[in-house]
Amino acid sequence: MNAARNARFESIRADGAFDAIVVGGGINGVGAFRELSLQGLRVLLVERVDFCSGCSAAPSRMIHGGLRYLENGEFGLVRESLRERDALLRNAPHMVRPLATVVPITSVFSGLFNAAASFFRLSTRPARRGAVPLRIGLSIYDWVTRTRRMLPRHRFLGTRAAFRRWPKLTSRMKFAAVFYDAWISYPERLGVELIVDTARMAPDSVALNYAEIVSDGSGFVVTDSETGARYPVTTKTVVNATGAWLDESLSTLLPAGDRPGQLVEGTKGSHLVLDNPELYAALDGHMVYFDNSDGRICIAFGYLGRVLAGSTDIKVERAERVRCEDDERDYILDSLQAVFPAVTMSADQIVYSFSGIRPLLKSEHDFTGRITRGHDVKRIDGDVPQYCMIGGKWTTFRAFAQDLADEVLEELGRERTTSTAELGIGGGADFVDAPQIETALIAEWGVSEDRAAHLADVYGTRAAEVMEFCTARDDDQPIGPGVALTAAEVAFMVQREYATRLGDLILRRTAVAITGAVDAGLIEAIATVAAAELDWNDERRLAEIGELVTDLEDYHRVDRDALDRRTMERTL
Repeated sequence: MNAARNARFESIRADGAFDAIVVGGGINGVGAFRELSLQGLRVLLVERVDFCSGCSAAPSRMIHGGLRYLENGEFGLVRESLRERDALLRNAPHMVRPLATVVPITSVFSGLFNAAASFFRLSTRPARRGAVPLRIGLSIYDWVTRTRRMLPRHRFLGTRAAFRRWPKLTSRMKFAAVFYDAWISYPERLGVELIVDTARMAPDSVALNYAEIVSDGSGFVVTDSETGARYPVTTKTVVNATGAWLDESLSTLLPAGDRPGQLVEGTKGSHLVLDNPELYAALDGHMVYFDNSDGRICIAFGYLGRVLAGSTDIKVERAERVRCEDDERDYILDSLQAVFPAVTMSADQIVYSFSGIRPLLKSEHDFTGRITRGHDVKRIDGDVPQYCMIGGKWTTFRAFAQDLADEVLEELGRERTTSTAELGIGGGADFVDAPQIETALIAEWGVSEDRAAHLADVYGTRAAEVMEFCTARDDDQPIGPGVALTAAEVAFMVQREYATRLGDLILRRTAVAITGAVDAGLIEAIATVAAAELDWNDERRLAEIGELVTDLEDYHRVDRDALDRRTMERTL
């Protein structure tokens, strides 16, 4: 076992008493863990897999105000989302960056009356949005952010100007609207940085991945999934942040008679990552945001040298791991082809796909776009009161955690001691810009320009800490051909960033999978480093490789043949 992980479990063996236990390590659970810990509470976070590995690993990579929520009349949610978007632009600028967005418009008034009907709950399914309703929505967007504007105001372009900029957009375009939101480069890494920050600022709190917790009547028992060891713990409050699995998790955390009815329902969202240089160039640094023929919003934007496209929005009956099915793949590709008819697209260009279940508040709406993306906290009384985090989205995780913390603090008779609204996150603290970091890295450590750019992009102001770790080792060399990641960095992720299994490294701590860089040779090389750091024998190393390869094939459209083919291509 990794020494740092062992120390975390030993700390709860020595003292198993906590003020709050947070169950679920997605972004909402991580946010709650940080928020409560920084108010002076001793908090235990328990995640049964890896942090930010479920729905939190499958977002559209957008940090946004929710323009379409205006059509539902959710002004409060839009105001909160825009405030939190701007907070993330300030607090995590190494990962959250402005995203210029173009909306191709094919009519003037279409959707105006439908939007009004939707606002008054007289319609369930939107029509295509024309210039007038979109202008109204974007004006509201700008008005909400008028006092602390961080991004440019929206603007409209006529037909000629729009086609000069985006000549391959649909010929049906009459206007184009341009507005700004934001995107996040490495959402799973940002979740880990929140935990790393909390461990530094509130060392009495403990975060555990690959662990499970159950009620044993008088208290709770945490089991280390790696060793099977069991640790009794007690708490004054429980925060249930298990997302789409909330209703299921209540069965292990509450007596049968105390369980409420269904609290959460889910919709499935799938995305594709395409290696399509023609489409990447056609986007010209913008996200395209458009109505599909069924009234759902679709997006595509340049992401880490590829094109990220999505998404579907399909109701699901139960929480389970999901993948992008063939019909969803075709839906996304067909919607893209309709808006960029002159660009060649095919399924062969897919280098990765991902899918997750959005945990939403229980709703009676049939059309999934009408189900709120807002959030709520439900208290369940008992000897140990339980606070269920229901709904929410990536953009608003901090505000959701703040609301949750206020309720828990009131229950415990404690006062709030700090605000996280302006608190830098991980490598976003003291961040000015990437070139400044790159220059400092080159001057102090003598790294190449490419290595400096990689470190600044992935770690922000933590890059110096990473280099200090790496230069103390003798394996700070690229782990594979054409890959900036080094073996020493992999070791850093194991020792300092809670990576416990091979999938943590390849799917979440790095971008080698989502960008299509992963191949059979790279998997082998990363597994070798992980085995040395985590004391795996050869049987465990091979099992980790087998599990990861199966995972890539079953859930991400990367089969064994593709891994072998990529290895051959990189070694030629």
